[in-house]
Amino acid sequence: MIATTQYRPAGTLSASTALAPYQGQMNARLAAHLLRRAGFGGSPADVARVAAMSPGAAVDSLVHYPKDTGLSGRPDDLGDDYDGLQQKVTELQRMGSDPAELKDARAALGRSRRKTTASMQRWWLERMVRTPAPLQEKMTLFWHGHFTSSMVKGITPREMMNQNWLYRSNALGNVREIAAAITEDPAMLKFLDNARSFKEHPNENFARELMELFTLGIGNYTEQDVREAARALTGNTVRGAAQGGGYTFALRRHDFGTKTVLGTSGQLDGKDVVEIIFRQPAASRFIAAKLLNFFVYNDPEPELIEGVAALLRKYDFQTSPVMSQLLRSNVFFSDRAYRALVKSPVEFVVGAHQLYGLSEVTDESLAALGRMGQALFDPPSVKGWDGGAAWLNSQTVLARENFADYLVTAQTTAQADSWLVGSVPAGADAASTTLVGTILLGDASPASKAHLSSYLNGEGTSALGVLSVENYQERMRGAAYLTMAMPAYQLS
Repeated sequence: MIATTQYRPAGTLSASTALAPYQGQMNARLAAHLLRRAGFGGSPADVARVAAMSPGAAVDSLVHYPKDTGLSGRPDDLGDDYDGLQQKVTELQRMGSDPAELKDARAALGRSRRKTTASMQRWWLERMVRTPAPLQEKMTLFWHGHFTSSMVKGITPREMMNQNWLYRSNALGNVREIAAAITEDPAMLKFLDNARSFKEHPNENFARELMELFTLGIGNYTEQDVREAARALTGNTVRGAAQGGGYTFALRRHDFGTKTVLGTSGQLDGKDVVEIIFRQPAASRFIAAKLLNFFVYNDPEPELIEGVAALLRKYDFQTSPVMSQLLRSNVFFSDRAYRALVKSPVEFVVGAHQLYGLSEVTDESLAALGRMGQALFDPPSVKGWDGGAAWLNSQTVLARENFADYLVTAQTTAQADSWLVGSVPAGADAASTTLVGTILLGDASPASKAHLSSYLNGEGTSALGVLSVENYQERMRGAAYLTMAMPAYQLS
């Protein structure tokens, strides 16, 4: 069974002080909380570094990230053969060629797509693991799940990568400007069928999702608004592969007539529609709710949504000052927000790599991500991923546990970081304290800690007795797996 309900944490909101700056002291637990939400968790050294800062300085260090991260700007394999293979399939279809030849060409295109998608996924995951700008990659992931596309409907790897860079380049940019940019983004135009929209028969898919899923939400527009916006978006299309691809405005396809969208009339085009949308009060509330659900907790109170919406309006939809205030707020550092979100598979995998100092993403990590339910560049629908409690079911929890077991027993883990398999602690209780303190920041019950100590001492097994030099590495790895399987580690 897959749960789809979003759960608000227990307790009450102090609306008058929720967005005021947190005045408490930073500590390791709060530093880890900030790094999980504004990034993917970081290493033990990252947690210690942030814990030594004030909350404001810590947030500033994340929001004002370096513009040049020094990381690779593209995957090693971006499907350089993909365009040619796609053109071949198109040409064979047009010519009515031999079915067997067409089948072989489609199979070759499919192999190229799968290989290139895996290369793109590995590249992005490794960026997330290695980046000195974790909030930039976290916001890129947020936009990827909000303004969603995947490699279907003839979308090429290069188009998906360009969209990914659109989100990264505008990670803390202006929401309205990102929305305007996607009306000219080849991947989105193909994904939502606008590339095939003509003034004689406007396709309404892009216009509908722009309002329903990207900016306003159901109930804040009419079917007539969708039809009129679809007319305004005609002409926004994509050049064919033979012409080099890319966005183009096709004059002959565009409807230059008068349209009326959300009460505003004129010879509107796509960017006009975006401007009109963001003048609606519902737009700021919709984006505010999405940010709160992703970074603070699910099902945020209407008063909290309105508070963040007011910030969006105040800063004209520029996200940098909004995120800066949100991440340093009382509500963000509150007990109600602490471990109130379920980690997404990407957060689980990337965070685990950072925890153990593993900078390279293996084939097993990629496969595990899919088994957990989140394949990058391949969301399940235009809605993106449901998130929240939907991340956890019997199959995906097992996938998380299997990945944790793989990671702690991998040879690369033993070579990467000394904290897990370094000097032998004084005994099982000390080792248990180290594991719970490093992996969970102490968020485990006394009974869970006692269970770890028992495991480390070999109780109930025929193995060698108490924790010792001879069994230390094996026991510590097993205990690390048990710690990662605890409920707290599933939460951000």
